[in-house]
Amino acid sequence: MQVQCVVAWAVSEMATYHPKCQDHFAQNNVIRLLVSHLAFETIQEHSRYTIPSKQSIHSVLMANTNGSEHGEDEYKQVNHPTGNQLPSQMHNVVTDTLFMKNPVKGQSNTHESQNPQKGNHHSTTRPHHHAALSGTSIKGREYEDPATKAQMKAMAARSLWQLCKGNVTICRNITESRALLCFAVLLETGSVDVKYYSAMALMEITAVAEQNAELRRSGFKPTSPAAKAVVDQLLKIVERANCELLMPSIQAIGHLARTFRATETRIIGPLVKLLDEREAEVSMEAVIALNKFACTDNFLHENHCKAIIEAGGTKHLIQLVYFGEQMVQIPSLILLCYIALHVPDSETLAQEEVLIVLEWSAKQAHLAEEPTIEGLLPEAKSRLELYQSRGSRGFH
Repeated sequence: MQVQCVVAWAVSEMATYHPKCQDHFAQNNVIRLLVSHLAFETIQEHSRYTIPSKQSIHSVLMANTNGSEHGEDEYKQVNHPTGNQLPSQMHNVVTDTLFMKNPVKGQSNTHESQNPQKGNHHSTTRPHHHAALSGTSIKGREYEDPATKAQMKAMAARSLWQLCKGNVTICRNITESRALLCFAVLLETGSVDVKYYSAMALMEITAVAEQNAELRRSGFKPTSPAAKAVVDQLLKIVERANCELLMPSIQAIGHLARTFRATETRIIGPLVKLLDEREAEVSMEAVIALNKFACTDNFLHENHCKAIIEAGGTKHLIQLVYFGEQMVQIPSLILLCYIALHVPDSETLAQEEVLIVLEWSAKQAHLAEEPTIEGLLPEAKSRLELYQSRGSRGFH
């Protein structure tokens, strides 16, 4: 399994620095291989990820580095993340890593390891480590030490994180498998690295789903147990608000803003509480996420705006507009404009004197000239003026 950890890391590195590899890895069954390791001892029904034993990670990587076999010349230029090794040395890089960890066995082969150009001699003098990631070898994996198994899960999650970036096909494959449920479980039970990589993977998957309605409907429909488990775990992290998983979790919830039903009322409150956060970055991410709930593109924008008001978000937004850093000030003003635009008859807005805040903002050059605010601010201001003037005359 140590070999598999190294290879999973190599996959993540190649996907990071050479995004064109994503589809090629997917075509060679790497997604199922990684999900199989992620599901092992995480959920019970991981046997569905088994693949034919003839499929090995070595063959996958060799296929990736030898593009001529598949008619993809562009893949010939992909470099291994550990250096400018020859494509034919991919398997030797993995075995070298193992020998470096075991200097006693590798001492006699020091000369060969220093001469990677001698590919044939190098491969014949080293024992052949078959790096198959077949899901059928469950018994062998059961006897691995816990640290190695945790490292394998971490590298599998890291690879999936990098592979799914901006890739609709891979994200669809992941959501159609049990990977979402695995991520949800690992966010609670995994090691520190596994939790972090799982959160980052979910952030990327939801980001793709935000831009793809079909993926959003199929992968994150409210009736899906896996999607519900993911949202529950993300919400727990946001409510705790004290770990490094907070930022990707906030972003993931924001990406899913258009998937929640009107009856889902537990999301807005925890995000509003983060507006009072001392760290500007956290407040900014919370405001950006809330904007995705309150924007006009969200069908339930009126419901969400009312929920933000009921959660006490107005007073926090006013403070952020007046005294917040610019990176928080601008999205806070946008959110305040959306609320004024969609719920202009709110008594809370009148009591909090939101109209005065909007009038003040219109006089600030750096705010009034902001492209995202330029058209929104005058419209929100005039709409709020109209409703509040009608209310003062007794027509409200």
